[in-house]
Order: sequence, then C-alpha cells, then structure tokens
Amino acid sequence: MLGRFILVAALVLVPVISNAEGLPDFTDLVEKQSASVVNISTTQAPKVGERNEDAMQDFFKHYGIPVPPGGMPGMPRGNGGGNGGGRGGNGGAEDQHSLGSGFIISADGYVLTNAHVVQDADEITVSLTDKRKLIAKVIGSDRKTDVALIKIEATGLQPVKMGDAEKLKVGEWVVAIGSPFGFESTVTKGIVSAKGRSLPQETLVPFIQTDVPINPGNSGGPLFNLKGEVIGINSQIYSRTGGFMGLSFAIPIDVALDVSKQLRETGHVTRGWLGVVIQDVTQDIADSFGLSSPQGALIANVEKGGPGDKGGLLPSDIITQFDGKSIRSREDLPRVVGATKPGHDVPVTVWRKGKSTQLHFAVGEMPSEVPNAIRPASRRQGADTPATKIGLNLNNLKEDQKKELDIKGGILIEDANGAAAKAGLQAGDVILSINNVDISSVEQFNRTLGEVGGKKAIALLVRRGDSSRFITLKKDAG
Repeated sequence: MLGRFILVAALVLVPVISNAEGLPDFTDLVEKQSASVVNISTTQAPKVGERNEDAMQDFFKHYGIPVPPGGMPGMPRGNGGGNGGGRGGNGGAEDQHSLGSGFIISADGYVLTNAHVVQDADEITVSLTDKRKLIAKVIGSDRKTDVALIKIEATGLQPVKMGDAEKLKVGEWVVAIGSPFGFESTVTKGIVSAKGRSLPQETLVPFIQTDVPINPGNSGGPLFNLKGEVIGINSQIYSRTGGFMGLSFAIPIDVALDVSKQLRETGHVTRGWLGVVIQDVTQDIADSFGLSSPQGALIANVEKGGPGDKGGLLPSDIITQFDGKSIRSREDLPRVVGATKPGHDVPVTVWRKGKSTQLHFAVGEMPSEVPNAIRPASRRQGADTPATKIGLNLNNLKEDQKKELDIKGGILIEDANGAAAKAGLQAGDVILSINNVDISSVEQFNRTLGEVGGKKAIALLVRRGDSSRFITLKKDAG
C-alpha cells in the first residue's frame, strides 16, 4: 500500500532566462528571493508521559510513515543539530527540537509557514539569511489548511511578491527554497504536475502537485513561479518510505492568504458549513439519477436542524452549483462552502428527481472548524495509549450526541492516521464495538484493545452517517 502523507522576496518581478540548452536559468530568481525565505526552529519542553525518542521519528510516526528500528538511516540521534532535532538519545528529559521553513510576507515582520511546523512549540526561532536569529510569536494557526502566521520584530526585511495560483499551468517550471534537514537556503526545481488535488482528510485545500524535491525541513517554505512570485506553500509529500518519491504538494497561495488575513484580524478562522454528509457521484449513480455525466456532490445525509436542513436540502439531492460556482465532484463542495462567509445567503442548484431545482438559503458556521457537528477539532492525543499506537484519537460521546445518533454507547473518532486510516477509519466515525464487545467509553476501548494480541485482527463495528459496518485491522499494522 502507498504510504501516508507526511509533513514534511522581492517587490519586483524577476524574469528567468533560458540557458544555451533551452532550460530555465534560475540564478537571478534565487539570488533575489533567498533573502525572503527563513529557517524556523522550534523547541518544545517534554510532556509528562511522553516517550524519550528522536523528534524526527515522531515527525514521521505522527503522519503514519514507518520508521525503521533504530531511527532514520543517516540521521544521528541526540540534540538534533541541523538535521531535524531530537529529544536526547540517552534517556534524559531533554527539550524537543524540530525544523521547518517559512517566508516573509510583509516588511513589518509577518511570516507564513505550515501549522504543523509551529504546532505545540514553546519557543520559535526564525533565522534570516543575514545570520540574524529572532524569537517569533504565533499570531494564529489553522490546522485544517495547515497554515500558520507568525511575527518577528526586525527591520530591513524583504517580503515576497505574491503570485496567482489560478494562472498556474500544468507543466510550468517552479522552484522551492527551504531548509530540508536543516540545510538552509536549499534550492530545488521541478514542474507543476497537477492542480486541484484532493488528499485524504484534506478537503479544504486544492493542492498544487509538483515533482519538486521536498524533504522534512522544507515544510512551510515558498514555491515560486519563474517570475519570482510565490504561488504556494510546500506542505506535504507522498511516500512509501518517508523520503521524497517525486510527489510533492503545495497549498495555493490564495488559500493561504485568505487564512492568514483571518488569523491576523481575529486569531482564528471561520468557515461556512451546511451540515450534510456527501459522497461521489459515480457513473452508475449518474445513470440512475438521470444525469448526463457523473458530476456534483451527492447528499447522503442531512443533519437535522442544520443549515442545509433549514434550506431545504434532502438526502439524494445532487448539488451541482453553489453560490454560482460549479461543483464538479464531491471534493469541490467543502472548499466552496468553507470559503463562504457564515450567514451569507447563497443560491444552490440541486439535481432532484430528474431535474434541476433552485434553492436559496443562509450558510451556517462550521462548528469547531470541522465539517461534522459532532466532531471537535483535534489531531493529536497527548497520552501514549493503545488507541494512539494504531493511529486513533478518540473522545467520549455526549448524551445529546448519542440521542442524535439514536445509539446507547459508542465513542467518537476525532482523528485517524497510520494503521487506522489505512484500514479505512476516518474522523467522524463512531466505534460501537471491538471484537463484539460493546464500547461505551475511551477508557474501556483502550483497556479492551490492550488485551488483544498484536497479531490478532481487530474487528471494529463502525457507525458512519446512517449506516454501520465492520472494519478490521491489526494492532501491529502501523
């Protein structure tokens, strides 16, 4: 199976010329843009109960990438130095260190990076190309898009020039500058491989896919077009091994700027919300619904009392347009709705009973910044439990949630990665039983899971939407 996703400026346009062989010459771009790119290092004090292991191993394990016994090849353990950091290899309770990249977006010291670069950091140090090292403060962080805005106090800063990701073309040359494994101001190049990519559990970002070599430490760094404009933030790679394999993904700069604007103004991000469960429209579904082609987002469930319910949306409706924007696939709808201001009245076109129907209603505000009303925002569980070892972050259901779902027990999956995600579990699922043992609390689940042998398959009865099914996995499958 393919591995999990991991995380891994001038004010004047800079033309790029071609060399004698007809390939781009990136030297002017790099000379003029490197000063706008920063190295970000973070320090986090060890938490009670956390294991004393290398921070780079944590980096890979948290995102489901297998780590060989003894650590990553070629990466020394210890205090980390410039290679991604560590918690100390001698068993001491040392601080954790990690590295990433970022770029200056304003002369007064605002810097964009990835949320996962600064997540849980107790101290953030920004290193400039002129050797200045400055302590940064987090203005705001949005984990749903993996964008963070931080601030440094300094003069003589060189901000980047922003580009237009919408104008990018597949096949166009792009350049990344960052600090892979702590090697500052490293330049890599490639082409745009695709646009508008959807990644598992990343429904709010239409990623730019490239073949630019990206490695741990590049996260949060800029992706430039040949004019020297930033058109994306390097965020993730797709890998079977934990290393670069030719598939890199960047957050379009327009998405990042919209998020950073809200973070700067309010410190958090608000998004539109419908309160519906959707799925793909296959060719078979299109044929049975009388659609000429498989397009739109099929509504599988409508939350009672939610914005969609109040607006007249029904299960089996297919949304084909939202606020004047075409919905070509299921992935389009969360992005368009999420970008809509809560409370805004929008026109919605649905395919219902063989014909188009026009609706008009107000968009709600996404609860806890997630698309499911019963799902709180959380991507990490602090304690080292049997559940977290297979990639599950869990929470107990409240009584009103059980009543809404018409169940007596069960626990909520807040986040799924590693073995759990590979088996098909996802955030918003409700676990009803494990190996035919009814589950009513997270504590009971961990206790029961801990009693299962490592090689034995685990059968979970999972409620998703209005239906339930069994999903199996092994404890040691991660």
